[in-house]
Amino acid sequence: MTVLVVGDVVDDISVLPLEPVTPRTDTRAQIRMSPGGSAANTAAWLGFLGADVRFTGRAGADGAVRHSMALADFGVDARIAADPVIPTATIVLTLDAEADRTMYVDRGANATLTTDDVPESVWDGVTWLHLSGYTFFDPATLGVARDLLAEAARRGVPSSVDPGSVAFLREVGPTAFLRWTEGVDLVVPNADEARFLTESTGPFVDHDKLAEHYPHVVVTMGATGATYVGEGRREQVVAPRISVLDTTGAGDAFTAGFLASWLESRDPQQALAGGVGAASRCVELRGARP
Repeated sequence: MTVLVVGDVVDDISVLPLEPVTPRTDTRAQIRMSPGGSAANTAAWLGFLGADVRFTGRAGADGAVRHSMALADFGVDARIAADPVIPTATIVLTLDAEADRTMYVDRGANATLTTDDVPESVWDGVTWLHLSGYTFFDPATLGVARDLLAEAARRGVPSSVDPGSVAFLREVGPTAFLRWTEGVDLVVPNADEARFLTESTGPFVDHDKLAEHYPHVVVTMGATGATYVGEGRREQVVAPRISVLDTTGAGDAFTAGFLASWLESRDPQQALAGGVGAASRCVELRGARP
């Protein structure tokens, strides 16, 4: 069973201040550059967890080989196109005292992804398609995302989407996103994204309302754990108490852990446990990859 992951690949630059920030002058910090991108992170964790995974995306000429090799280290069959003009995407992440992050995003070559970058040969043996929301949010690549979902449906390949960003969801609105992802088998939002998609005004997530649009709904709840609703079942797994160093990529790791188990067992309780386990490992590490 091969999972095809298509989407963003990024150079992450994370900044961890080592003292109170002093505006307009110097602040000591720990700065690290590492491979990232929501879709690429998910592919890396899937490979690390033993899944057969193929990744397709677009990077600059400076990064296509470098990122392909980084994914190959986790057993990913990476097929990253090189843009001759636009550089590799970059994100600067600032980490706060709670190990949470604020991100400054330059999509770079991600915005030039085309259907030509996902040729017929990429689909060989594919049994599941996964996309991140960033490909939908960018008008330049929205058509690619929708074409991929249509092609998966034509081939009888189930699909999943991680919305990925409540900020970008707010820009496009819930109606548009639900329309774009119609027919998707599994959606994996975090609690904020789920509340926005269901237009909830209170603190609770209306899982049933979201399940009206997708057969399988998984909502990540951070330190609380994660929940599943679908096929008449409701399941929840509580996250363990751990020391959190960096939350970057935690959602991507959860999605990979859930999918790796889901594709083997189709058991939501086991899959939730797999997702929470991968996310827990991720937040104990600096960076978004295993």
